[in-house]
Amino acid sequence: MTVHELSRLDARRIAVRAQLLDSRRPAGLLEVVRQLTLLQIDPTAAIAPNADLVAWSRLGASYSPAELGTALADRRLLELRAMIRPSEDLALYRADMAGWDRAERGQQPGWRASVRDWVRANDACRLDILDRLGASGPLPSRDLPDTCKVPWRSTGWTNNRNVTQLLECMVLRGEVAIAGRRGGDRLWDLAARVYPDDPVVPSDEALRIRNQRRLRALGIARARGPECPVEPADVGEAGEPAVVEGVKGTWRVDPSLLGQPFSGRAALLSPFDRLLHDRKRTVELFEFDYQLEMYKPAAKRRWGYFALPILYGDRLVGKLDATADRTAGVLRVDAVHQDVPFDRAMTAAVDGEIKDLAHWLELDLTLPG
Repeated sequence: MTVHELSRLDARRIAVRAQLLDSRRPAGLLEVVRQLTLLQIDPTAAIAPNADLVAWSRLGASYSPAELGTALADRRLLELRAMIRPSEDLALYRADMAGWDRAERGQQPGWRASVRDWVRANDACRLDILDRLGASGPLPSRDLPDTCKVPWRSTGWTNNRNVTQLLECMVLRGEVAIAGRRGGDRLWDLAARVYPDDPVVPSDEALRIRNQRRLRALGIARARGPECPVEPADVGEAGEPAVVEGVKGTWRVDPSLLGQPFSGRAALLSPFDRLLHDRKRTVELFEFDYQLEMYKPAAKRRWGYFALPILYGDRLVGKLDATADRTAGVLRVDAVHQDVPFDRAMTAAVDGEIKDLAHWLELDLTLPG
């Protein structure tokens, strides 16, 4: 098979187009999620919740967060392990769920022998939870019985959080699912009452399809990468092989995106956006240095607590340090960090996006100085 020879410019444009961040706006939320394959859930809302911010970056002012709530309520979209996915994609995970308890090391994300053994040791509690959900679900975790004989041990915040940890394992086993949310609480129910009754795709075929869809969403990716517990960054043998000028190693590229015309625009991105979620790929293809600094002491931050990467055309060109102060009713901009000097056109385009963001948030805009 021919190995495609790409410049960094080619690779960046493939990645931007695949992520629906070129000048053509998608038609609606479902088109966005089906192309991206997921929206990551994260509770941080310094600007807006991540899922909403990612959708706004693609759809602009036409997007309302109420659309996401409606799509989840009518189950066109479903929540699986902190990711919002198209409901039809659940068929690609059910075979792995059914075989999770019998898997071996490295065969499935989220599987460890110690976790499997802990679940087995607390089988009575697992059955109690299934009985309670069957009779009264959907329910928040606090309404479910903790009859675990062996507590969950951790040096972190999950220590002794037996029910929530068992529920997460029961998701991996395909027994329970998130049926919705009440305020900030997840509501749990039997998976059979939440997931669509679509034919289950066998594991090997499901893995192949997931890799294909991930490559279609990323455009260009490594065949192999570090293990990720929920959503991998690599794509196996999907697509076709490629090399990128000035970058070591081989890649896989979605051939449908090769040789396509490109027209870019300005966009403000969530720090969790899939365009730059793989920080190594971001450096290799975009030569863009970025870290989320919310966990750093304020004095050590270079760009801000929740700085938004700035896309212009096919380049990541800077970071926006801003905060949505809903109490004061303002979007407060502290700085626009320019990785490259902005010309007049770039400045106008980025300023326009900042104004559009404030308008979408229904906040007044406050600029530095």
